[in-house]
Amino acid sequence: MTYSDFASLVTAVKALPEMKRMALAVADDAHSLEAALNARKEGIAQPVLVGNRAEILRILGEMGESVPEEDIYDAEDGKAACEKAVALVREGKADFLMKGKIDTSVLLKAVVNKENGLGTGRLMSHFTIFEIPSYHKLLAPVDGGMVTYPTLEQKKEIIENTVDTLLALGYDCPKVGVLACVEKVNPKMPETVEAAELAAMNARGEIKNCIVEGPISYDCAVNKEIADYKGLESGIAGDADVLVAPNIHAGNIMGKMLTVTCGAKMAGFIVGAQCPIVMVSRGSSAEEKYLSIVVATAVAAREKNA
Repeated sequence: MTYSDFASLVTAVKALPEMKRMALAVADDAHSLEAALNARKEGIAQPVLVGNRAEILRILGEMGESVPEEDIYDAEDGKAACEKAVALVREGKADFLMKGKIDTSVLLKAVVNKENGLGTGRLMSHFTIFEIPSYHKLLAPVDGGMVTYPTLEQKKEIIENTVDTLLALGYDCPKVGVLACVEKVNPKMPETVEAAELAAMNARGEIKNCIVEGPISYDCAVNKEIADYKGLESGIAGDADVLVAPNIHAGNIMGKMLTVTCGAKMAGFIVGAQCPIVMVSRGSSAEEKYLSIVVATAVAAREKNA
């Protein structure tokens, strides 16, 4: 199973028997509240608001909106709000997290706290998925937002995180391309050597539930005609679900090119913790925030029922 577009994912989430609960850490911010309330309006997720209660109520009043009193948790500052939001997930009162008006580092510090956080012992990475006008299904390039210069072992964990996320969305066996600028191993290009080793790990059963190929260039991964012309024998060419970037710069540039230049729609969040963590910037479009909540809800629903 794969998804051709976000519309089909939205339909699937709306068909869930109940809305999942999203803890919004530092919710006293109009932009964050707007995204959370829009998700509620669309039947996607029920917001649980954590932050300065008085300010939250003031903003809600200005927006002409309201939430149940029991779904507003007062916190004296941003640090306390993040800790409380994490605690709500641990206590089963929320299914996933969303970052409000707070630095990412503050929320992540609460998430990775060894005693009270949401760590799993795994690497946390940034999952993104795009609907691209010229591609026949959703595509997940990773990691352009969290792991800066991943080692071979970290690339393995990024693949595992991403594959697990797609499996939670209902995928059967995601096709993963480990990107480089060439399709052959060149000892002078460490990216190609590591790509080949990741493919070997997959062949040995060390990376499960997916097909991993590499090194493979972007054009071959998304266009079978180009791969055939180059003489590349591939089981994923033109049909990749995941593209693994060699570092954060390549991943970030690829994502921005797809959205800004190619008109792609995007959703993204942090994976590898006990629940998805939606972390969108204030510069993100309302659509990107909404779609990120949609996909995170779908993943949270599957993980909870697993």
